[in-house]
Amino acid sequence: MNSDIEAVVVGDVMLDSWLRGPVRRIAQEAPVPVVSVEATDEAPGGAGNAAANLVALGARVRLVGAVGDDACSGTLARALELLGVDARLVTVPGRRTPHKQRLMVGEQLIARYDEEDREPLGGEAEERVLAELERALRGADVVVACDYGGGVCTPAVRRALTGLPVLVVDAHVITPWRECGATAMLPNYGEVLQLLGEDGDTADRVRFLTDRSERLLAASGARMVVTTLDGEGTLLHRPGRPPYRTYADPAPDHMTTGAGDTFTAAFALWLAGGAEPEQAARAAQAAAGVVVRRPGTATCTRHELLKALRGEDELLRPADRQAERLAERLDKHRRRGDRIVFTNGCFDVLHRGHVTYLERAAQLGDVLVVAVNSDASTARLKGPGRPINSCEDRMSVLAALGYVDYVTSFEEDTPERLLRMIRPDLYVKGGDYTAAMLPEAPLVRAMGGEVMVLDYVSDRSTTAIIERVRSLPEQP
Repeated sequence: MNSDIEAVVVGDVMLDSWLRGPVRRIAQEAPVPVVSVEATDEAPGGAGNAAANLVALGARVRLVGAVGDDACSGTLARALELLGVDARLVTVPGRRTPHKQRLMVGEQLIARYDEEDREPLGGEAEERVLAELERALRGADVVVACDYGGGVCTPAVRRALTGLPVLVVDAHVITPWRECGATAMLPNYGEVLQLLGEDGDTADRVRFLTDRSERLLAASGARMVVTTLDGEGTLLHRPGRPPYRTYADPAPDHMTTGAGDTFTAAFALWLAGGAEPEQAARAAQAAAGVVVRRPGTATCTRHELLKALRGEDELLRPADRQAERLAERLDKHRRRGDRIVFTNGCFDVLHRGHVTYLERAAQLGDVLVVAVNSDASTARLKGPGRPINSCEDRMSVLAALGYVDYVTSFEEDTPERLLRMIRPDLYVKGGDYTAAMLPEAPLVRAMGGEVMVLDYVSDRSTTAIIERVRSLPEQP
Protein backbone atom coordinates (compact mmCIF):
# COMPACT_ATOMS: atom_id res chain seq x y z
CA MET A 1 0.00 0.00 0.00
CA ASN A 2 1.60 3.23 -1.17
CA SER A 3 1.76 6.21 1.18
CA ASP A 4 2.38 8.67 -1.68
CA ILE A 5 -0.94 8.17 -3.46
CA GLU A 6 -2.81 11.35 -4.37
CA ALA A 7 -6.54 10.89 -3.77
CA VAL A 8 -9.47 13.18 -4.53
CA VAL A 9 -12.82 12.82 -2.79
CA VAL A 10 -15.85 14.68 -4.13
CA GLY A 11 -19.39 14.58 -2.83
CA ASP A 12 -21.68 15.19 0.10
CA VAL A 13 -19.82 16.21 3.24
CA MET A 14 -21.54 16.40 6.60
CA LEU A 15 -20.85 16.80 10.29
CA ASP A 16 -21.56 13.92 12.66
CA SER A 17 -22.21 14.88 16.28
CA TRP A 18 -22.60 12.50 19.19
CA LEU A 19 -24.16 13.99 22.34
CA ARG A 20 -23.58 11.80 25.38
CA GLY A 21 -24.79 11.88 28.96
CA PRO A 22 -26.86 10.15 31.65
CA VAL A 23 -30.59 10.18 32.30
CA ARG A 24 -31.44 11.39 35.81
CA ARG A 25 -35.16 12.21 35.53
CA ILE A 26 -38.25 12.21 33.36
CA ALA A 27 -39.41 15.45 31.76
CA GLN A 28 -42.41 17.26 33.25
CA GLU A 29 -43.79 18.13 29.80
CA ALA A 30 -44.08 14.53 28.65
CA PRO A 31 -43.03 11.03 29.74
CA VAL A 32 -39.63 11.23 28.04
CA PRO A 33 -36.13 10.96 29.53
CA VAL A 34 -34.12 14.09 30.20
CA VAL A 35 -30.55 13.54 29.04
CA SER A 36 -27.90 15.64 30.77
CA VAL A 37 -25.40 16.12 27.94
CA GLU A 38 -21.89 15.94 29.39
CA ALA A 39 -19.82 15.41 26.22
CA THR A 40 -20.12 16.10 22.52
CA ASP A 41 -17.98 14.29 19.96
CA GLU A 42 -17.83 15.72 16.44
CA ALA A 43 -16.32 14.22 13.30
CA PRO A 44 -16.58 14.64 9.53
CA GLY A 45 -19.18 12.35 8.02
CA GLY A 46 -20.09 11.18 4.52
CA ALA A 47 -17.49 12.25 1.99
CA GLY A 48 -15.60 13.88 4.87
CA ASN A 49 -15.29 10.53 6.62
CA ALA A 50 -14.11 8.84 3.42
CA ALA A 51 -11.44 11.55 3.08
CA ALA A 52 -10.41 11.20 6.73
CA ASN A 53 -10.02 7.44 6.30
CA LEU A 54 -7.88 7.90 3.19
CA VAL A 55 -5.57 10.23 5.12
CA ALA A 56 -5.40 7.80 8.04
CA LEU A 57 -4.47 5.04 5.59
CA GLY A 58 -1.57 7.10 4.24
CA ALA A 59 -2.87 8.96 1.18
CA ARG A 60 -2.65 12.67 0.43
CA VAL A 61 -6.24 13.81 0.04
CA ARG A 62 -8.06 16.73 -1.57
CA LEU A 63 -11.76 16.96 -0.69
CA VAL A 64 -14.27 18.90 -2.80
CA GLY A 65 -17.77 19.58 -1.51
CA ALA A 66 -20.27 22.22 -0.47
CA VAL A 67 -21.35 23.60 2.91
CA GLY A 68 -23.67 26.29 4.18
CA ASP A 69 -22.80 29.66 5.61
CA ASP A 70 -23.40 28.56 9.20
CA ALA A 71 -21.44 27.75 12.33
CA CYS A 72 -21.60 24.04 11.53
CA SER A 73 -19.46 24.56 8.40
CA GLY A 74 -16.67 26.11 10.48
CA THR A 75 -16.71 23.17 12.88
CA LEU A 76 -16.54 20.76 9.96
CA ALA A 77 -13.69 22.65 8.27
CA ARG A 78 -11.64 22.71 11.48
CA ALA A 79 -12.19 18.98 12.04
CA LEU A 80 -11.03 18.18 8.50
CA GLU A 81 -7.96 20.37 8.88
CA LEU A 82 -6.98 18.66 12.14
CA LEU A 83 -7.24 15.29 10.40
CA GLY A 84 -4.91 16.40 7.58
CA VAL A 85 -7.51 16.68 4.80
CA ASP A 86 -6.99 19.40 2.20
CA ALA A 87 -10.65 20.48 2.22
CA ARG A 88 -11.81 22.66 -0.67
CA LEU A 89 -15.35 23.38 0.48
CA VAL A 90 -17.56 25.80 -1.39
CA THR A 91 -19.74 27.94 0.89
CA VAL A 92 -23.28 28.35 -0.43
CA PRO A 93 -25.19 31.29 1.14
CA GLY A 94 -28.55 30.31 2.55
CA ARG A 95 -27.77 26.58 2.50
CA ARG A 96 -27.47 24.44 5.63
CA THR A 97 -24.42 22.30 6.23
CA PRO A 98 -25.63 18.68 6.56
CA HIS A 99 -25.55 17.85 10.27
CA LYS A 100 -26.47 14.51 11.84
CA GLN A 101 -26.82 14.63 15.60
CA ARG A 102 -27.21 11.53 17.75
CA LEU A 103 -28.27 11.55 21.38
CA MET A 104 -26.67 8.72 23.35
CA VAL A 105 -27.17 7.35 26.86
CA GLY A 106 -24.40 4.89 27.45
CA GLU A 107 -24.42 2.66 24.35
CA GLN A 108 -28.11 3.31 23.67
CA LEU A 109 -29.19 5.66 20.89
CA ILE A 110 -32.12 7.73 22.18
CA ALA A 111 -32.73 9.94 19.16
CA ARG A 112 -31.20 11.21 15.94
CA TYR A 113 -32.09 14.47 14.28
CA ASP A 114 -30.76 15.75 10.95
CA GLU A 115 -30.43 19.19 9.46
CA GLU A 116 -29.72 19.38 5.73
CA ASP A 117 -30.70 20.80 2.36
CA ARG A 118 -30.81 18.25 -0.46
CA GLU A 119 -31.55 20.39 -3.48
CA PRO A 120 -28.99 19.92 -6.30
CA LEU A 121 -26.44 22.71 -6.56
CA GLY A 122 -26.89 25.09 -9.44
CA GLY A 123 -25.74 28.40 -10.79
CA GLU A 124 -22.66 29.96 -9.23
CA ALA A 125 -22.36 27.32 -6.49
CA GLU A 126 -22.13 24.51 -9.03
CA GLU A 127 -19.63 26.46 -11.13
CA ARG A 128 -17.40 26.99 -8.09
CA VAL A 129 -17.53 23.29 -7.20
CA LEU A 130 -16.59 22.40 -10.78
CA ALA A 131 -13.68 24.85 -10.70
CA GLU A 132 -12.39 23.41 -7.40
CA LEU A 133 -12.80 19.90 -8.78
CA GLU A 134 -10.85 20.69 -11.94
CA ARG A 135 -7.93 21.96 -9.86
CA ALA A 136 -8.11 19.06 -7.41
CA LEU A 137 -8.06 16.40 -10.15
CA ARG A 138 -4.62 17.41 -11.42
CA GLY A 139 -2.16 14.66 -10.54
CA ALA A 140 -4.76 12.48 -8.83
CA ASP A 141 -4.09 8.73 -8.70
CA VAL A 142 -7.63 7.84 -7.61
CA VAL A 143 -10.96 9.66 -7.29
CA VAL A 144 -13.73 8.68 -4.88
CA ALA A 145 -17.24 10.03 -5.49
CA CYS A 146 -19.61 10.00 -2.50
CA ASP A 147 -23.15 10.66 -3.72
CA TYR A 148 -25.65 10.42 -0.87
CA GLY A 149 -28.29 12.57 -2.48
CA GLY A 150 -27.04 15.77 -0.87
CA GLY A 151 -26.96 17.75 -4.10
CA VAL A 152 -23.22 18.03 -4.83
CA CYS A 153 -22.92 15.30 -7.47
CA THR A 154 -24.87 17.06 -10.20
CA PRO A 155 -24.89 15.91 -13.84
CA ALA A 156 -22.11 18.43 -14.56
CA VAL A 157 -19.96 16.99 -11.75
CA ARG A 158 -20.54 13.46 -13.03
CA ARG A 159 -19.50 14.54 -16.54
CA ALA A 160 -16.29 16.01 -15.09
CA LEU A 161 -15.50 12.60 -13.59
CA THR A 162 -16.30 10.53 -16.67
CA GLY A 163 -13.47 8.42 -18.06
CA LEU A 164 -11.01 8.86 -15.19
CA PRO A 165 -8.41 6.07 -14.89
CA VAL A 166 -9.44 5.08 -11.34
CA LEU A 167 -12.91 6.24 -10.25
CA VAL A 168 -14.62 4.58 -7.28
CA VAL A 169 -18.28 5.50 -6.77
CA ASP A 170 -20.31 5.12 -3.58
CA ALA A 171 -23.80 6.28 -4.53
CA HIS A 172 -27.22 5.74 -3.00
CA VAL A 173 -28.71 5.77 -6.51
CA ILE A 174 -26.55 4.07 -9.15
CA THR A 175 -28.49 4.83 -12.32
CA PRO A 176 -27.21 8.42 -12.84
CA TRP A 177 -23.61 7.12 -12.72
CA ARG A 178 -23.95 4.44 -15.41
CA GLU A 179 -22.46 6.60 -18.18
CA CYS A 180 -19.35 7.59 -16.19
CA GLY A 181 -17.39 4.40 -16.87
CA ALA A 182 -16.47 3.99 -13.21
CA THR A 183 -13.72 1.60 -12.20
CA ALA A 184 -15.85 0.34 -9.34
CA MET A 185 -19.20 0.96 -7.72
CA LEU A 186 -19.95 0.00 -4.12
CA PRO A 187 -23.71 -0.33 -3.54
CA ASN A 188 -25.40 -2.00 -0.61
CA TYR A 189 -28.06 -4.66 -1.06
CA GLY A 190 -30.97 -2.24 -1.08
CA GLU A 191 -29.29 -0.06 -3.70
CA VAL A 192 -28.72 -3.11 -5.91
CA LEU A 193 -32.40 -4.05 -5.68
CA GLN A 194 -33.33 -0.53 -6.71
CA LEU A 195 -30.99 -0.72 -9.69
CA LEU A 196 -32.31 -4.11 -10.83
CA GLY A 197 -35.94 -3.28 -10.09
CA GLU A 198 -36.47 -6.41 -7.98
CA ASP A 199 -37.74 -7.21 -4.49
CA GLY A 200 -34.83 -9.50 -3.68
CA ASP A 201 -34.35 -12.54 -1.48
CA THR A 202 -33.62 -11.57 2.09
CA ALA A 203 -33.16 -15.22 3.08
CA ASP A 204 -30.12 -15.81 0.86
CA ARG A 205 -28.75 -12.51 -0.36
CA VAL A 206 -25.44 -14.01 -1.49
CA ARG A 207 -27.10 -16.49 -3.85
CA PHE A 208 -29.50 -13.85 -5.14
CA LEU A 209 -26.60 -11.54 -6.08
CA THR A 210 -24.45 -14.36 -7.44
CA ASP A 211 -27.19 -15.38 -9.85
CA ARG A 212 -27.46 -11.79 -11.11
CA SER A 213 -23.79 -10.89 -11.21
CA GLU A 214 -23.45 -10.27 -14.96
CA ARG A 215 -26.73 -8.39 -15.06
CA LEU A 216 -25.60 -6.19 -12.19
CA LEU A 217 -22.36 -5.33 -13.97
CA ALA A 218 -24.19 -4.43 -17.16
CA ALA A 219 -26.72 -2.28 -15.32
CA SER A 220 -24.04 -0.40 -13.35
CA GLY A 221 -21.82 0.47 -16.31
CA ALA A 222 -18.78 -0.09 -14.06
CA ARG A 223 -15.79 -2.35 -14.63
CA MET A 224 -16.46 -4.01 -11.28
CA VAL A 225 -19.08 -3.84 -8.53
CA VAL A 226 -18.69 -4.58 -4.83
CA THR A 227 -22.00 -5.27 -3.09
CA THR A 228 -21.78 -4.73 0.66
CA LEU A 229 -23.84 -7.00 2.90
CA ASP A 230 -23.03 -5.69 6.40
CA GLY A 231 -22.37 -8.68 8.67
CA GLU A 232 -22.32 -11.07 5.70
CA GLY A 233 -19.27 -9.41 4.13
CA THR A 234 -19.15 -8.40 0.48
CA LEU A 235 -19.30 -9.80 -3.04
CA LEU A 236 -16.88 -8.56 -5.71
CA HIS A 237 -18.38 -8.85 -9.20
CA ARG A 238 -16.08 -8.86 -12.23
CA PRO A 239 -16.92 -9.78 -15.85
CA GLY A 240 -16.51 -13.38 -16.85
CA ARG A 241 -15.80 -14.82 -13.41
CA PRO A 242 -17.81 -15.90 -10.36
CA PRO A 243 -18.21 -13.31 -7.59
CA TYR A 244 -15.45 -13.18 -5.00
CA ARG A 245 -16.66 -13.07 -1.40
CA THR A 246 -15.12 -11.49 1.68
CA TYR A 247 -16.30 -12.36 5.17
CA ALA A 248 -16.95 -9.99 8.04
CA ASP A 249 -15.70 -10.99 11.48
CA PRO A 250 -18.24 -10.97 14.29
CA ALA A 251 -18.05 -7.57 15.98
CA PRO A 252 -19.23 -6.18 19.32
CA ASP A 253 -22.57 -4.39 19.26
CA HIS A 254 -21.09 -0.88 19.14
CA MET A 255 -23.02 2.08 17.80
CA THR A 256 -20.72 2.67 14.82
CA THR A 257 -21.35 4.73 11.71
CA GLY A 258 -19.24 5.19 8.60
CA ALA A 259 -17.79 1.68 8.27
CA GLY A 260 -18.89 1.83 4.65
CA ASP A 261 -16.81 4.98 4.16
CA THR A 262 -13.83 3.13 5.61
CA PHE A 263 -14.40 0.20 3.24
CA THR A 264 -14.63 2.55 0.26
CA ALA A 265 -11.45 4.41 1.23
CA ALA A 266 -9.36 1.26 1.72
CA PHE A 267 -10.67 -0.38 -1.44
CA ALA A 268 -9.92 2.72 -3.54
CA LEU A 269 -6.45 3.14 -2.04
CA TRP A 270 -5.43 -0.47 -2.65
CA LEU A 271 -6.70 -0.34 -6.22
CA ALA A 272 -4.72 2.85 -6.82
CA GLY A 273 -1.65 1.15 -5.36
CA GLY A 274 -1.80 -1.62 -7.97
CA ALA A 275 -3.46 -4.36 -5.93
CA GLU A 276 -5.69 -6.92 -7.55
CA PRO A 277 -9.39 -6.20 -6.90
CA GLU A 278 -9.65 -9.30 -4.71
CA GLN A 279 -6.79 -8.05 -2.56
CA ALA A 280 -8.39 -4.61 -2.39
CA ALA A 281 -11.67 -6.15 -1.24
CA ARG A 282 -9.96 -8.15 1.51
CA ALA A 283 -8.04 -5.11 2.69
CA ALA A 284 -11.23 -3.02 2.72
CA GLN A 285 -13.07 -5.69 4.69
CA ALA A 286 -10.25 -5.75 7.24
CA ALA A 287 -10.33 -1.95 7.55
CA ALA A 288 -14.09 -1.96 8.09
CA GLY A 289 -13.58 -4.66 10.71
CA VAL A 290 -11.31 -2.30 12.64
CA VAL A 291 -13.81 0.56 12.85
CA VAL A 292 -16.95 -1.48 13.65
CA ARG A 293 -15.35 -2.26 17.01
CA ARG A 294 -15.43 1.42 17.93
CA PRO A 295 -18.33 3.66 18.86
CA GLY A 296 -19.06 6.80 16.86
CA THR A 297 -17.63 7.89 13.52
CA ALA A 298 -14.22 6.25 13.35
CA THR A 299 -11.24 5.83 11.01
CA CYS A 300 -8.76 3.03 10.43
CA THR A 301 -5.09 3.96 10.33
CA ARG A 302 -2.50 2.48 8.01
CA HIS A 303 -0.75 0.80 10.92
CA GLU A 304 -4.02 -0.71 12.20
CA LEU A 305 -4.91 -2.08 8.79
CA LEU A 306 -1.49 -3.64 8.25
CA LYS A 307 -1.68 -5.18 11.71
CA ALA A 308 -5.11 -6.63 10.88
CA LEU A 309 -3.86 -7.98 7.56
CA ARG A 310 -0.81 -9.68 9.02
CA GLY A 311 -3.12 -12.37 10.32
CA GLU A 312 -4.10 -13.21 6.72
CA ASP A 313 -1.15 -15.11 5.25
CA GLU A 314 -2.61 -15.27 1.77
CA LEU A 315 -2.93 -11.49 1.58
CA LEU A 316 0.23 -10.27 3.26
CA ARG A 317 3.13 -12.67 2.89
CA PRO A 318 6.43 -12.27 4.79
CA ALA A 319 7.95 -10.64 1.71
CA ASP A 320 5.13 -8.09 1.70
CA ARG A 321 5.75 -7.27 5.35
CA GLN A 322 9.45 -6.84 4.65
CA ALA A 323 8.68 -4.53 1.73
CA GLU A 324 6.22 -2.52 3.82
CA ARG A 325 8.84 -1.88 6.50
CA LEU A 326 11.35 -0.94 3.81
CA ALA A 327 8.92 1.56 2.27
CA GLU A 328 8.46 3.20 5.68
CA ARG A 329 12.25 3.54 6.12
CA LEU A 330 12.66 4.99 2.65
CA ASP A 331 9.98 7.57 3.40
CA LYS A 332 12.30 8.90 6.10
CA HIS A 333 15.20 9.07 3.63
CA ARG A 334 12.98 10.88 1.15
CA ARG A 335 11.99 13.47 3.73
CA ARG A 336 15.70 14.14 4.33
CA GLY A 337 16.17 14.79 0.64
CA ASP A 338 18.08 11.57 -0.15
CA ARG A 339 18.05 10.33 -3.75
CA ILE A 340 16.80 6.73 -3.84
CA VAL A 341 18.20 4.35 -6.48
CA PHE A 342 16.47 1.02 -7.16
CA THR A 343 17.65 -2.00 -9.13
CA ASN A 344 16.63 -5.63 -9.34
CA GLY A 345 17.77 -9.01 -10.60
CA CYS A 346 18.33 -12.66 -9.75
CA PHE A 347 22.00 -12.25 -8.68
CA ASP A 348 22.22 -16.04 -8.57
CA VAL A 349 26.02 -16.36 -8.67
CA LEU A 350 27.51 -13.00 -7.76
CA HIS A 351 30.44 -12.11 -10.04
CA ARG A 352 32.60 -9.16 -11.04
CA GLY A 353 30.00 -7.87 -13.51
CA HIS A 354 27.40 -7.66 -10.75
CA VAL A 355 29.78 -5.96 -8.32
CA THR A 356 30.90 -3.36 -10.85
CA TYR A 357 27.34 -2.62 -11.92
CA LEU A 358 26.04 -2.26 -8.34
CA GLU A 359 28.93 0.00 -7.41
CA ARG A 360 28.10 2.28 -10.34
CA ALA A 361 24.43 2.29 -9.38
CA ALA A 362 25.27 3.31 -5.81
CA GLN A 363 27.25 6.29 -7.08
CA LEU A 364 24.13 7.68 -8.77
CA GLY A 365 22.29 8.47 -5.54
CA ASP A 366 22.33 8.42 -1.75
CA VAL A 367 20.49 5.16 -1.03
CA LEU A 368 20.74 1.95 -3.09
CA VAL A 369 17.92 -0.60 -2.87
CA VAL A 370 18.44 -4.02 -4.47
CA ALA A 371 15.41 -6.24 -5.09
CA VAL A 372 16.05 -9.96 -5.62
CA ASN A 373 13.82 -12.40 -7.52
CA SER A 374 12.53 -15.10 -5.19
CA ASP A 375 13.43 -18.73 -5.86
CA ALA A 376 10.13 -19.36 -7.67
CA SER A 377 10.46 -16.15 -9.68
CA THR A 378 14.04 -17.02 -10.66
CA ALA A 379 13.01 -20.52 -11.75
CA ARG A 380 10.31 -19.07 -14.00
CA LEU A 381 12.75 -16.59 -15.48
CA LYS A 382 15.87 -18.75 -15.83
CA GLY A 383 14.45 -22.24 -16.27
CA PRO A 384 15.03 -25.65 -14.66
CA GLY A 385 17.96 -25.97 -12.30
CA ARG A 386 17.90 -22.35 -11.22
CA PRO A 387 18.52 -20.73 -8.88
CA ILE A 388 21.80 -22.25 -7.79
CA ASN A 389 21.69 -20.35 -4.50
CA SER A 390 18.60 -19.77 -2.37
CA CYS A 391 17.00 -16.36 -2.15
CA GLU A 392 18.12 -16.01 1.47
CA ASP A 393 21.74 -16.75 0.53
CA ARG A 394 21.68 -14.36 -2.43
CA MET A 395 20.26 -11.58 -0.26
CA SER A 396 22.87 -12.16 2.45
CA VAL A 397 25.75 -11.86 -0.03
CA LEU A 398 24.34 -8.65 -1.51
CA ALA A 399 23.77 -7.15 1.95
CA ALA A 400 27.46 -7.68 2.69
CA LEU A 401 28.44 -5.21 -0.06
CA GLY A 402 29.22 -1.92 1.64
CA TYR A 403 27.52 0.26 -0.96
CA VAL A 404 24.21 -1.66 -0.91
CA ASP A 405 21.92 -0.04 1.66
CA TYR A 406 18.80 -2.23 1.52
CA VAL A 407 18.01 -5.66 0.09
CA THR A 408 14.49 -7.01 -0.40
CA SER A 409 12.82 -9.73 -2.48
CA PHE A 410 9.77 -10.14 -4.68
CA GLU A 411 7.71 -13.13 -5.79
CA GLU A 412 6.36 -11.76 -9.06
CA ASP A 413 8.03 -11.83 -12.48
CA THR A 414 8.62 -8.07 -12.37
CA PRO A 415 9.24 -5.69 -9.45
CA GLU A 416 6.25 -3.50 -10.34
CA ARG A 417 4.60 -3.91 -6.93
CA LEU A 418 7.80 -2.90 -5.16
CA LEU A 419 8.29 0.06 -7.47
CA ARG A 420 4.81 1.33 -6.59
CA MET A 421 5.58 1.06 -2.89
CA ILE A 422 9.11 2.49 -2.98
CA ARG A 423 8.74 5.12 -5.76
CA PRO A 424 12.49 5.43 -6.46
CA ASP A 425 14.03 8.58 -7.87
CA LEU A 426 16.10 6.44 -10.24
CA TYR A 427 15.49 2.95 -11.61
CA VAL A 428 18.70 1.32 -12.87
CA LYS A 429 19.23 -1.83 -14.90
CA GLY A 430 22.46 -3.34 -16.12
CA GLY A 431 23.20 -5.44 -19.17
CA ASP A 432 22.35 -5.27 -22.83
CA TYR A 433 18.98 -3.60 -22.34
CA THR A 434 17.61 -0.32 -23.59
CA ALA A 435 15.14 1.76 -21.62
CA ALA A 436 12.47 0.95 -24.21
CA MET A 437 12.90 -2.77 -23.47
CA LEU A 438 12.08 -2.38 -19.76
CA PRO A 439 8.37 -2.97 -19.03
CA GLU A 440 8.77 -1.12 -15.73
CA ALA A 441 10.04 2.10 -17.34
CA PRO A 442 6.62 3.70 -18.04
CA LEU A 443 5.52 3.09 -14.43
CA VAL A 444 8.68 4.66 -12.99
CA ARG A 445 8.37 7.71 -15.21
CA ALA A 446 4.66 8.05 -14.39
CA MET A 447 5.62 8.25 -10.71
CA GLY A 448 8.15 11.01 -11.45
CA GLY A 449 11.29 8.86 -11.49
CA GLU A 450 14.10 8.40 -14.01
CA VAL A 451 15.24 5.25 -15.82
CA MET A 452 18.88 4.49 -16.67
CA VAL A 453 20.64 1.52 -18.25
CA LEU A 454 24.29 1.04 -17.28
CA ASP A 455 26.85 -0.34 -19.67
CA TYR A 456 27.09 -4.08 -19.84
CA VAL A 457 30.28 -5.53 -18.36
CA SER A 458 31.53 -7.76 -21.14
CA ASP A 459 32.45 -11.41 -20.68
CA ARG A 460 30.71 -11.59 -17.31
CA SER A 461 27.64 -13.84 -17.21
CA THR A 462 26.08 -15.98 -14.50
CA THR A 463 24.85 -18.45 -17.11
CA ALA A 464 28.34 -18.75 -18.63
CA ILE A 465 29.89 -19.34 -15.20
CA ILE A 466 27.36 -22.07 -14.39
CA GLU A 467 27.95 -23.76 -17.75
CA ARG A 468 31.72 -23.71 -17.20
CA VAL A 469 31.29 -25.32 -13.77
CA ARG A 470 28.97 -27.96 -15.16
CA SER A 471 31.39 -28.77 -17.98
CA LEU A 472 34.25 -29.50 -15.60
CA PRO A 473 35.17 -33.19 -15.38
CA GLU A 474 33.95 -34.94 -12.28
CA GLN A 475 36.60 -35.41 -9.66
CA PRO A 476 37.27 -38.96 -8.55
